[in-house]
Amino acid sequence: MRVGLDSLIDERLLAFVEEARAYNAATGAVETMSAPGPGSIEEIREMRAGLRDRPADHGPEPVDAVAEAAGLRVPVRILEPPGGEPRGVLIDIHGGGFFMGRAARGDARNRRISDACEIAVVSVEYRLAPEDPYPAGPDDCEAAAIWLVEHAEERFGTSRLAITGASSGGNLALVTLLRLRDKGLARQFVGAPLVFGAFDLSGGTPGGRRMGEEYLVEAYAGAVDRADPDVSPLFGDLRDLPPSLLVVGQEDILFEDSLQMAMRLAAAGGEVDLAVYPECPHGFLSYPTQMAAAANEDIEAWLAERFAG
Repeated sequence: MRVGLDSLIDERLLAFVEEARAYNAATGAVETMSAPGPGSIEEIREMRAGLRDRPADHGPEPVDAVAEAAGLRVPVRILEPPGGEPRGVLIDIHGGGFFMGRAARGDARNRRISDACEIAVVSVEYRLAPEDPYPAGPDDCEAAAIWLVEHAEERFGTSRLAITGASSGGNLALVTLLRLRDKGLARQFVGAPLVFGAFDLSGGTPGGRRMGEEYLVEAYAGAVDRADPDVSPLFGDLRDLPPSLLVVGQEDILFEDSLQMAMRLAAAGGEVDLAVYPECPHGFLSYPTQMAAAANEDIEAWLAERFAG
């Protein structure tokens, strides 16, 4: 695990702290991202209605396709690099508290990753709670990943895969890896950036306790045992997973959970990098700040290194 007590925060980030602090003060970002989530299906629908896509402004147009595996047909959205065969394929699992979000909202970010790393990005349009609670979401993500394991070479000319997810997407990305590992299908994966992941829904950790009474957890997990690793991967057997990058802001309500996940992955013998960004709350990667730009560039550089290797 490449982190020490004297290097938890990269010194180069200190130059961006004042700008990040000013942005938070002007926008109320920390308070907004720490506030309780929706309390009812009506509030969920209202939040969904307010979502806006973030289209890419250049490059090949995204292609909508269907991933068919494990008895499921799952919509996916594919972005490919502008020239030549991709060096690999990144599976992107969007965030949104298990109850909102869609693949197209990631187009701008995924276009940037595709360009920077010369890879294809396949974003999964998984089913959402409460209409389709657990295990619908992880089943869809697993099916899309199996489809890529089986067809990436034929479809993209490469079998090298990685998987990423943010917030609830970080949970689903890790759950997907654990499922694939147990089926002997994770060998093609070269890495997993897990961004401010919601790794505990049971209330057993600091972040989990803050989320435990949220309606979104009830809407997703219902009466399921929330300490089950398929729901809360923090409690899973984390051996034999690909290298991972844990990204989190210092002001994130899930900060401690990312630290705990990094430690547990390392204790299981995994290769883990932990990147902490000062003055940053949950969801900060989309902010117009130098700190967010640095974090995005760090993720891209980490992925490029894994695909090159």
